[in-house]
Amino acid sequence: MTDHSTAPDSSPTDTWTLANAKARLSEVIDRAQSGPQIITRHGKPNAVVVSADEWERKTARKGTLAEFLLASPLRGADLELERVHDAPHDEMP
Repeated sequence: MTDHSTAPDSSPTDTWTLANAKARLSEVIDRAQSGPQIITRHGKPNAVVVSADEWERKTARKGTLAEFLLASPLRGADLELERVHDAPHDEMP
């Protein structure tokens, strides 16, 4: 991936140095509307900027825990589970 600090007329990429992202934050946010924008620090990916819509899609709850468990492929499987009856752990001071 090429950094945005290269040629201004080059095709947009999705990777920014921290300094360049700070200087061009408005552009980073605008471009996040069409795809994730990776911000690097010391040459390594450090953060990702995504649109609010994308964040909502990725973090939206998709059903309840009960629905998840009811849909499990293990539901109705004849599993034999053995419970360990160890002594309780001492509480730490």
